[in-house]
Amino acid sequence: MTPTLACAAFALAALALTAPFAQAQDLPDLGGREVVVVTENAYPPLQFLDASGAAVGWEYDAMAALAERLNFTPRYQTISWDAMIPAVSEGQFDLGMTGITIREDRKAMVDFSDRYMTSEMVMLVRGDETRFSDAAGFAADADLLMAAQPGTTPFYVGVYEVLDGNEANPRVKLFETFGATVEALRAGDVDLVLTDGTAGQGYVDASNGGLKIVGDKLGTEDFGFIFPKGSDLVAPINAGIAALEADGTLEALNTKWFLEYKMGE
Repeated sequence: MTPTLACAAFALAALALTAPFAQAQDLPDLGGREVVVVTENAYPPLQFLDASGAAVGWEYDAMAALAERLNFTPRYQTISWDAMIPAVSEGQFDLGMTGITIREDRKAMVDFSDRYMTSEMVMLVRGDETRFSDAAGFAADADLLMAAQPGTTPFYVGVYEVLDGNEANPRVKLFETFGATVEALRAGDVDLVLTDGTAGQGYVDASNGGLKIVGDKLGTEDFGFIFPKGSDLVAPINAGIAALEADGTLEALNTKWFLEYKMGE
């Protein structure tokens, strides 16, 4: 499958897997309040730095659309992934976005919005990889290494669905950012990065053949924004997500970022 067709397939899958949101009417008015949004800027095409250094992506566009409809002003800050959920939980930021999988264990620390996208886990490898073509082949070769960020869905999928369930398995090399895992893959320091199809396809499209996706998908994950527990922003943001789904904005963003946007330009 060509990168363009793969992007199209992912976008269509995301739309098909996302249940229709309720029609939103009479959206809340947040009175122009400032909302401090934290992100990682390392997860294309959701949020990343483009060739000019500008912070762009699906989530930035979605947040701008939410801000317009709900009348708030987003102010962006950046933080590493491993610090994001604790920082939002402690109230350092009003909202977190970086393709965060909605999981029950995380709900003990933060509140989640309704899902705004559904993605599938894929195996990202170098473009010339021939030693394995699926999860079983990777697991069978003890010399092969996987990169992951601790505490992320790819980490747990790698440990429990690809390897032996040992979270201290030395075949899993830990990195602070998703971008660092991909750089380690490019450099040959590791042989596999597990990621959702969103980020994975973004990196493939920008790699000029240097990266590819192999094997079957390893499941699905729903993405949501995160908030401090008890935040009064959850209900308005959920109403806004429903409105963006109802008026076709989410579909338009999928088309823009998964079909039309060319990474590296």
